[in-house]
Amino acid sequence: MPRHFDTTYDVVKELKPSYPVYCLRPDILRDAASRFVEMFPGKVLYAVKCNPHPEIMRYLHEGGVRHFDTASPEEIALVRRQFPGMDAYFMHPVKSRDAIRSAHRVFGIRHFVIDTEDELHKIRAETDEDPDLVIHVRLATPPAGAAYNLSAKFGARPMTAAELLKKVDSYGYKAGLCFHVGSQCTSPNGYRIAIELIRQVIDFSGVKIHSIDVGGGFPGQYMNQRAPGLDVFMDEIKDCIRWLGMPDITFMCEPGRALVSSGVSLVTQIQLRKEDQLFINDGIYGSLSEAVTGNLRFPVRPMRIGGDFDPEETLEFTIYGPTCDNMDVLPATVNLPADIREGDWIEFGHIGAYSNALATHFNGFFPELLVTVGEAFPFIDGEFPQVG
Repeated sequence: MPRHFDTTYDVVKELKPSYPVYCLRPDILRDAASRFVEMFPGKVLYAVKCNPHPEIMRYLHEGGVRHFDTASPEEIALVRRQFPGMDAYFMHPVKSRDAIRSAHRVFGIRHFVIDTEDELHKIRAETDEDPDLVIHVRLATPPAGAAYNLSAKFGARPMTAAELLKKVDSYGYKAGLCFHVGSQCTSPNGYRIAIELIRQVIDFSGVKIHSIDVGGGFPGQYMNQRAPGLDVFMDEIKDCIRWLGMPDITFMCEPGRALVSSGVSLVTQIQLRKEDQLFINDGIYGSLSEAVTGNLRFPVRPMRIGGDFDPEETLEFTIYGPTCDNMDVLPATVNLPADIREGDWIEFGHIGAYSNALATHFNGFFPELLVTVGEAFPFIDGEFPQVG
């Protein structure tokens, strides 16, 4: 069990860490999971890739998550080891034959995704034409204000998807449809556009649909990307489901970021200051890669032991990571107290998604210490704090 502290300041005061520290908020993770399970009209599949740490998954499970979106036999095994009997779904559109065979024979996986006929043939061959499968055809959807357009890599066009549904049905499988509006989607209308395409595909194919997976994309909250609340997204999806008028269909979703982003912060220490440049002990090769890949700006809170910051003056700082690579730098400056110095700490909030999951061992730096804290990362007058 991770060590528990009331606040992140207590973490800093007691540990005085010269290494990065992940601070988990169990209550926030549980609440996020229970709220999603309560509000979504179907099965909630946690996207394991977003943060596969066993402690994260434990708190989500305690919040009511019972289904898991997995992309490899390794992720499936992770779920089954921690939660025997829980449902895992192999939702990657492109899988090796060994992965398909292992998922089916070793773990008994019954849900697969395709976006080509070749992938369907691979699944048929490697599952010995097991008729007790649900095959979801992934539909490509137009960009919908997301930080990452996932349809650039996966998804069939509507007419192709309709033909694939016919093939799935002709082989005796249960047929499903799925899509992904893109990670960190800030527009609820993106789901409506995708579900309207789903309706066209169903009409084109004439196939009875077993299930529809609306994917992930539900956003977190960042300094430069403030999204509508979860209730707005759910109202849009529920309205679309009513419009479809297909009460016998099972609906699924695959949240990741929206479940975990606000449940974790990262405490880093300043190792050196050069005028308006700060060098810290984590960076884009560690926990902060989405500052570059997703152009996400995390809220920050500076901390100091044994003294206060000057509240009157702040400065825009360039933040460098610990490696010897010049590219290890945050693309946007960070506003901090002008008198911040070597030995002070900077806490990055809302960093639970794709942080430790994407951290590398480059140059020998690897953040791995994890504790739990009782406080939420604070808001001030409805906004993220810039200084402590």
